Amino acid sequence: MTSPTIGRLRVDGATLHYEVRGRGPLLLLIPGGAGGAASFDGVADDLAAEYTVVSYDPRGLSRSPLDDPEAQQRVAQHADDAYRLLELLSPSAPARVVGSSSGAIVALDLLATHPERIERVVAHEPPVVEVLPDAAEHRAMLARVQDTFRREGLMPAVAVFAAGLRRPGDDPVDAQAATELPPQATARAERTMADMPYFIGRIVPSFMAYAPDLDRLKALSDRLVLGGGADSRGELPYRPAAFLTERFGTELIHFPGGHTGLSTHPAQFGEVLRKVLSA
Repeated sequence: MTSPTIGRLRVDGATLHYEVRGRGPLLLLIPGGAGGAASFDGVADDLAAEYTVVSYDPRGLSRSPLDDPEAQQRVAQHADDAYRLLELLSPSAPARVVGSSSGAIVALDLLATHPERIERVVAHEPPVVEVLPDAAEHRAMLARVQDTFRREGLMPAVAVFAAGLRRPGDDPVDAQAATELPPQATARAERTMADMPYFIGRIVPSFMAYAPDLDRLKALSDRLVLGGGADSRGELPYRPAAFLTERFGTELIHFPGGHTGLSTHPAQFGEVLRKVLSA
């Protein structure tokens, strides 16, 4: 892996840690979950052969501390952070943006609010469940997650959340298998777990309550690529992407693996990503 150039950007209420690799047009990578910039480590170097690749830890995660650790989180503020990075690193040219999971929600809001700064957005499984016809069921599930978090703690809440994301009838994930990581991934896993209370407690309820402006996004759909995991058809994070492509009359692009295909199939995921970015 190439060592990136590290930067810090002061934004309203936080300081962002960001990493820059390569040269060429700007490509901003917005991570989902609690993984931070390291979520893209498996693809960033390859993409840096064609782009100036910028990845970062969203506010409140890992190396991007909040001024107020208890501050509530809003999609619009996270999208403004991404906009500030574009203004700093590509002030004179529109950029390409890739978002995964909760980062894909941020990417949708960024496109809707600052389309003049965007050449193309790739949004992989944005869990904007408010667009779904059965949104009320998912609101109830998210309320159970928060109630479990308050009463029983983090890991029981994570279990309720994971169950709510699965296809009906799917078996639970093998927790032991999920923790068997190669040595080089240990530090990243520890950092991710340290950020999980923040993610479950403040990112999940706020971001999954976000309702995108569908008319606005449809008008901009020529710049929007929605992706889903080849192995996650029917799972909750997959369904909004499928719904939106049907609504917009566009094509749903399938990426290798499931919701976490970026981590489980990085080489194949990166290959598809390069194609859709340059199409």
